[in-house]
Amino acid sequence: MSKVLFLSVPAHGHVNPTLGLVHELIHQGEEITYFCSEDFKEKIENTGAEFKSYKVESPLFNRKNNSPQNMGIESLFDNINEMLKVSDKMIEDVLQQIQDRHFDYIMYTAMYPFGNAIAQILNLPSVSSFAVFATPRELMALHKEFNSEEVLKNHPAVETYKQVAKQLKEVYNVDMPGNPMGLFFNKGDLNIAYTSKYFVSHPEYYDDSFLFIGPPIFDRKENVEFPFEQLEGKRVIYISLGTVFNTDTRLYELFFKTFADTDAVVVMTAYNVDLSGLKIPGNFIVRNYVPQSEILKYTDVAITHAGMNSTNDLLYNNVPFVAIPIGADQPYMAGRSAELGAAISLDKDNLTPELLKSSVEQVLNDPSYVENSQKISDSFRQAGGYKKAVEEIFKFTHRQRSSISFH
Repeated sequence: MSKVLFLSVPAHGHVNPTLGLVHELIHQGEEITYFCSEDFKEKIENTGAEFKSYKVESPLFNRKNNSPQNMGIESLFDNINEMLKVSDKMIEDVLQQIQDRHFDYIMYTAMYPFGNAIAQILNLPSVSSFAVFATPRELMALHKEFNSEEVLKNHPAVETYKQVAKQLKEVYNVDMPGNPMGLFFNKGDLNIAYTSKYFVSHPEYYDDSFLFIGPPIFDRKENVEFPFEQLEGKRVIYISLGTVFNTDTRLYELFFKTFADTDAVVVMTAYNVDLSGLKIPGNFIVRNYVPQSEILKYTDVAITHAGMNSTNDLLYNNVPFVAIPIGADQPYMAGRSAELGAAISLDKDNLTPELLKSSVEQVLNDPSYVENSQKISDSFRQAGGYKKAVEEIFKFTHRQRSSISFH
């Protein structure tokens, strides 16, 4: 039995994939102390882990910074700069809360900026959870704004980062990545990727430390009330823009306009989005949150932002979909799904009701989309899931212990 420290960014797309893994590790005897924000306390404690809350909030993961107006490269670097200014406090906060404890290894979500730094400080073997598996190179290619030399060189965040890296080296003898973007691709000694080698576009980008386990399918036993009886025997369209870049009401208005007069029941999530200014058609069921896995059992076709969790869920359950990527790794997920013939990807800025409706009809009526989705689903199922991940983590930690005792 090992004692494990887990550090996660407070975001559904990064926490959710880890829940099944943590649950499985605990089921097999590990003790896990899991750091996140209070919003995730119940979910994390339901896995059997001990929950601890960060006392220092990172400005970068504050939800108010995720509006459509705040998604450019300048805004991103502004938020990174603000986070870097409190980086010493963020690190000290974790170290202080665990000062009387001993851990055998550390796990962290790859986007937690100081996961690798804290692993070095504590001199612990590390396991990283990659919910975003588009590589920095692929994301840079998809987001042309990241290639703005002027911003990348001249933004104050670059200088702040140099100072932080220098300070961490002096105080803790920690080596940091060469630039600020490296903070969000924190590799560990072992790296868990929630996909299959078939799905990633460039498997050669991943070294032998990466383990592809397929999507994080885990029954979170959510008690969410939902009128499932209204879906029985009906054509069901499921729409979700996720929990992060989901505040553009223009898109919700377009969904209402597109599907108001259809004979389908439209289930739509609008997580913490104010739709009070819009008229919701009678055939829509709109909720802040829905039990997605259960909804997909009734779903004929979906419209998604192409976040990692949603895309994996749709492909795993072989539900044809239309993707409207908005930010982060979503263009990669949407593009790759389309490239493999399992979805249609649309540009959010050139979207019309006619285009959306015809795309939905196309993926619904052309059997090739389901056939190609099935190929991806098969590759997911063959990857081994959480049980495979736990098996490899145990092998890895055993090798680490053997190496230490040998020396």
